[in-house]
Amino acid sequence: MESVFGEPPPSSLSGSIDNQSMTQDLKLSTVKMDDKKSFAGLTHIGSKGEAQMVDVSLKNISRRVAIARGKVILGRKVFDLVSANQMGKGDVLSVAKLAGICGAKQTSNLIPLCHNINLTHVRVDLALNPQDFSVEIEGEAASDGKTGVEMEALTAVTVASLTVYDMCKAASKNIQITDIRLERKTGGKSGDWSRDK
Repeated sequence: MESVFGEPPPSSLSGSIDNQSMTQDLKLSTVKMDDKKSFAGLTHIGSKGEAQMVDVSLKNISRRVAIARGKVILGRKVFDLVSANQMGKGDVLSVAKLAGICGAKQTSNLIPLCHNINLTHVRVDLALNPQDFSVEIEGEAASDGKTGVEMEALTAVTVASLTVYDMCKAASKNIQITDIRLERKTGGKSGDWSRDK
């Protein structure tokens, strides 16, 4: 590896990566494609086992909607502060809602093989649940396009959850982000799917 000035970096730097060990690690993590049948249906793996972005140019345009959910367990003390809107950083639920919407719009920048798609709608709802002192989060993404919006819905919920954690972490480190999952999706070649079915 050369630096921008044409000289190799010193090998004695702490934290630098040894090229030989990096090559060995890569060999260990490389998928062998001896049995191509075992990769049938894995569209993000090329014929040689390398990661690839799926070509969606031949797919039909259809209305696609996905809904995801998640939960942030706050504990009673933090729950009371959030419900009274007394957190030091401000209105937790409003900021997390906006963060989730922004997150959905940035999905292809965060997930390397996601397509950059035109979203027609993003919804993020947060509700306080006094039964388990949590914030329940639901995210929805929609598009008229050639690829699904499941990742956008999941990213919306994940970013909203992380934002709740960030805004509350000064009051407690015991906060848990949990149960992030796809609930349902519509459209596309695979059709409709629901966790309830």
